[in-house]
Amino acid sequence: MIARYTRPEMGAVWSDRGKYDAWLRVELAVADAWARRGVIPEQDHREIRDRAAYDPERIDEIEATAHHDVIAFLTSVAEHVGPASRWIHLGMTSSDMLDTALALQLQQAGEILLADCDELLAALKERALEYKHLPAIGRTHGVHAEPVAFGLRFARFHDQLSRARSHLERAWADVCTGKLSGAVGIYVHLDPELEEEVMAALGLRAAAVSSQVVSRDRHAAFVAAIALLGTVLESIALEVRHLQRTEVGEAREGFARGQKGSSAMPHKRNPINAEKICGLARLLRANAQAAYENVALWHERDISHSSVERVILPDSTVSLDYLLTLTTRLVRDLIVDETRVREVLELTRGAVFSEGLLLALVKSGLTREQAYALVQRITHDALDRGIAVRDAALQDEELMNRVGERGVARAFDVGHALRHVDAIYRRLGFDR
Repeated sequence: MIARYTRPEMGAVWSDRGKYDAWLRVELAVADAWARRGVIPEQDHREIRDRAAYDPERIDEIEATAHHDVIAFLTSVAEHVGPASRWIHLGMTSSDMLDTALALQLQQAGEILLADCDELLAALKERALEYKHLPAIGRTHGVHAEPVAFGLRFARFHDQLSRARSHLERAWADVCTGKLSGAVGIYVHLDPELEEEVMAALGLRAAAVSSQVVSRDRHAAFVAAIALLGTVLESIALEVRHLQRTEVGEAREGFARGQKGSSAMPHKRNPINAEKICGLARLLRANAQAAYENVALWHERDISHSSVERVILPDSTVSLDYLLTLTTRLVRDLIVDETRVREVLELTRGAVFSEGLLLALVKSGLTREQAYALVQRITHDALDRGIAVRDAALQDEELMNRVGERGVARAFDVGHALRHVDAIYRRLGFDR
């Protein structure tokens, strides 16, 4: 299911070929640096460059005996290069190559995720503008509160997603960091200048200090940023799920021709995509916890983090790619029933405008407690009798003596309630 909505490029990043290509890029970049220093003879360097390749099946065959994936890879490359392969991996430890190659993979994955975010941001902005002037009911505790512009929901999610994208971008820039500092991070067989040269060639940062591995706080921050993004997507999906409930019916997911909602009940149109998004967001948060557990390692390193990362890094990036794509589709295909939105706004017969009456009475000279009691009496009586609260207000002599017909009209004016929507949109840069 995830593969259906995941960009092919993201799957390629974490494929065996994507991994081995990144490994080879690192090894060749180091060989280039050694050649520039005259350590690798020109002819040998040319042979390395011309012949360097690998055979995935051969790697598997060697690893079955060696039980070491890097040695299996290097052996396969050596079989292609020949005697000049003695220069490959010169002075390096496995983590020099593995961590730097992982940074290259994360670099590619992050680019895809940021592009995904931009697509969803565009979709949210489009819907925010489309429903900017549609009055709807706002809810607190799930209960009708005061009017709101329906488009503000999309605008709010856009704002949340923008911040989450910024967190991801900063964490991504930080995790695109490699190292060539050797077995315990002290450059016994390499030097910092070569490391910086290689990282620049690969488009990565060089870790200012490392042990045998790049410190995993960088990776934890990246996976945490992914989890935060997933939680924002969950917020969007949860709103859709609530709005699609039969009793509400203000909006619903797009439903394709031929789609089935239930094996037993033909009438069903369920918010299945929104539910998928809410479910998988939990997985991303669980992966973030595992990433935090990877930060503390023994001394200069152990490998307790390695097996975990082989699951959570591909899993989190692929899942978020899927969720961003699915959420973009959810937003773009969302069906908003404007008639129902207006009907729901009127369900309380105007009780949701009670604060306007309260404030008008306070301005007339009543204490807040006196005004509250008066408006509560009027609204509860109207609700109990099943009449419009505005009519009940106009019939109340005490209230009319204090605020008059004009004050009542102002309190029940939805346009007045939403008069600052334009200002909010301008803050978001949504001028149109």
